[in-house]
Amino acid sequence: MTFAATLKARLRLPVIVAPMFLISGPELVIAAGKAGIIGAFPAPNARTVDVLDAWLAQITGDLAAAGKPGMWAINMIVHSTYERFDAELDLVCRYQPQIVITALGSPARVLDAVHGYGGRVFSDVITPAQARKAIDAGADGLVLVAAGAGGHTGQYSPFALVDEVRRFWHGPIVLGGGIGNARAIAAAQMLGADFAYMGTRFIATPESLVSDDNRAMLVRATASDIVTTAAITGVPSNWLRESLDRAGFTPEMLETRKAIDFSNLHGDAKAWKTVWGAGHSVGQTRSVQTVAEIVEELVGETRALTKDLHYAR
Repeated sequence: MTFAATLKARLRLPVIVAPMFLISGPELVIAAGKAGIIGAFPAPNARTVDVLDAWLAQITGDLAAAGKPGMWAINMIVHSTYERFDAELDLVCRYQPQIVITALGSPARVLDAVHGYGGRVFSDVITPAQARKAIDAGADGLVLVAAGAGGHTGQYSPFALVDEVRRFWHGPIVLGGGIGNARAIAAAQMLGADFAYMGTRFIATPESLVSDDNRAMLVRATASDIVTTAAITGVPSNWLRESLDRAGFTPEMLETRKAIDFSNLHGDAKAWKTVWGAGHSVGQTRSVQTVAEIVEELVGETRALTKDLHYAR
């Protein structure tokens, strides 16, 4: 069996909870793994390397105790300005996640280390050109971030993006961007993806790191409340309009584009700590639910959807 097939056989749903900056922590990752899907988090969410070490020990220990070892992934920033890269890679080699998702740079920086312990490297890309570069660099899988993704987002339609990449890549594909229910998960697979990347649907869970104010804002938001701008991080990203308004961002300010710099992600003055990201699927968040409740709902929707699709025989 291929890696993708082997992994899917262990999952209740072909879903990876997308790693979300300042949102995903150990509780969210552990809850996802226990519920039968893959949980993921960005390494920079741990404010220090010592905290990251503790998080990784907690994740691996709790999932092993629950009989769900390996049901998690870590997201690493590989941009040259990110100062914690070497220390984080040392911890990755110690705790050995089966999937390392690289973002904002070439996956080549982690390949030897991750392959050395038997792990796989998936590269986060937003264009077919970036996908080709990641493949040439040796990536084992691709995370295609399409239009509608929360936080750092793509600009291509998922229909066009998956189709074009599938013309030259036959390995694992994870598709993200506006996926919030079982129909969208099924659509991602019909398009040719192996897994769905779901982030926004899990932001309002009690297990996430966000505030209750953020949860309430998500519940009342719809797709029309999402704003795309590069003014916050230097990279086009999707944000909740209400949080931008509260933070004092004017339409003119949102048209600007700052330089990309990840050298001080943990500074308290960073603007993205006062504005909150979400994707086009935000309307699927109608209440605060636990991770387990969301997964059960998605499983139920999938079973009903399977019956609805019998006409295709």
